[in-house]
Amino acid sequence: MSSTTITTSVFGTTKDGKEVKKYQLKNNNGVVVELINVGAAIASIQVPDKAGNVKDVVPGYATVEGYETDSFYLGVVVGRAANRTGKGKLTIDGKNHQLTINNGPNHLHGGFQGFCKAFWDSSIEGDCVKFTYVSPDGEEGYPGELTTQVTYQLTDDNQVIFHVTATTTKPTLVNLVNHCYFNLAGHDMPTMYGHKITIPADSYTPLDDTSVPTGEIKPVEGTLYDLREPVTIGDRIHNIDGGYDINYCYGPSNNKHLYARLVDPESGRVMEAFTTQSGVQFYSGNYLDGSCVGKDGATYPKHSALCVEAQNYPDAANQANFPNAILRPGETYDHTTWYKFSVTE
Repeated sequence: MSSTTITTSVFGTTKDGKEVKKYQLKNNNGVVVELINVGAAIASIQVPDKAGNVKDVVPGYATVEGYETDSFYLGVVVGRAANRTGKGKLTIDGKNHQLTINNGPNHLHGGFQGFCKAFWDSSIEGDCVKFTYVSPDGEEGYPGELTTQVTYQLTDDNQVIFHVTATTTKPTLVNLVNHCYFNLAGHDMPTMYGHKITIPADSYTPLDDTSVPTGEIKPVEGTLYDLREPVTIGDRIHNIDGGYDINYCYGPSNNKHLYARLVDPESGRVMEAFTTQSGVQFYSGNYLDGSCVGKDGATYPKHSALCVEAQNYPDAANQANFPNAILRPGETYDHTTWYKFSVTE
């Protein structure tokens, strides 16, 4: 029997008058997770360091308005298709669909509103919090009505589990991701350069000049993208133009596997990330610019936090050699990501 308790409070009200709930999950180890309806967002993850001091390690906002006006995707679920779809072009069974263009010449993270700005219905289901969103046929250009359910769970061994399922009425593109940022030293710290990162992937997808994959899959061997052994981020990030924003490849399997490990040596906090997904986007917060006002007055400058987003490969619908990204009626999209927190010895 899980020791996790779940409490509910009012976080605020949306601009159209809907009450936003905040769910707080807490286990016996002092780990706390907070979730809200807008974007089915992870608003906070509070974990102890090696001395037992608890800090919030997830950037986020103190108000509903912060999430409604957010342009950095802090903690939210993005979809229908996370990452970039080249020129917003989507062809399924010979039929062309035009997705909204919201990032240069491309479609990004589901469009102008996407799932990240949606108000999700919510409920407590046992030791989980469940969020549901029904995306209508044609929303942001996507075909079919898509019903998505997200559950979050906090376990006794300090795992935060993100489980997402979806079904559709027409063939459609689906790649659902939680866009949580992390700084294991604390969400309000100015950089994460001291973090050590490991991504045990042998290959990655190179990008064109608009940040869409070229279709190639290249080995990381001999490149700055080789993170198969622990690397201190600050030792390498400045050698990459802007920073990291790249997809690593694990290939389609649906089996749980370790896809990233983060360590903050100073606090001793460790996060191991597992998933059933085929890829991971390592994004080093390159577009954070200190312009937003977050929790506790934090402003989140460039490289103050990072994302390790479990996903399908970007633009998979337009790349024949990438894992399938089309969901069809009668099928269920079903993926899980685990974030496991611990401390160094």
